[in-house]
Amino acid sequence: MAVIINFDREEATPPAQVLSLMERIANLAAEGLALPAAVEVSVMFCDDEAIHALNKKWRDVDAATDVLSFPLLDDAEDWHEAPEVEVLLGDIVISLERAAEQAKRYGHSQEREVLYLFTHGMLHLLGFDHLEEDERQEMRRREEELMHAAGAPPR
Repeated sequence: MAVIINFDREEATPPAQVLSLMERIANLAAEGLALPAAVEVSVMFCDDEAIHALNKKWRDVDAATDVLSFPLLDDAEDWHEAPEVEVLLGDIVISLERAAEQAKRYGHSQEREVLYLFTHGMLHLLGFDHLEEDERQEMRRREEELMHAAGAPPR
């Protein structure tokens, strides 16, 4: 799976190890759902100001958040319609400012928080949600499974 990383600012570049783990998480998620080999996810790292603007524009929520996901496919069946061509799953936007704050609050590294936010966003692109308690529990379980299987730092 191709994971394309875009940076809002040059100083927002995460360590190479984090980028490698993000790619492993994306590949594990794709394998778990039997997605075609040629799928792409775009990731943008930004600050709170940029994610606030996106949240306001696309969700009409006037606040910064930690991660936004913008799926390009409406249905899981769309992933399998043309396996011979690359499928763009969508975009994930992560606020590195918010990730740093949350890492401090939860007592783990910023790298782990970024990986968690990426995993959370990836699952949203794959159709998972957490509006109901049972969905939230299932999504959280999958997040932890993917991060553990990829070798992400523990909590």
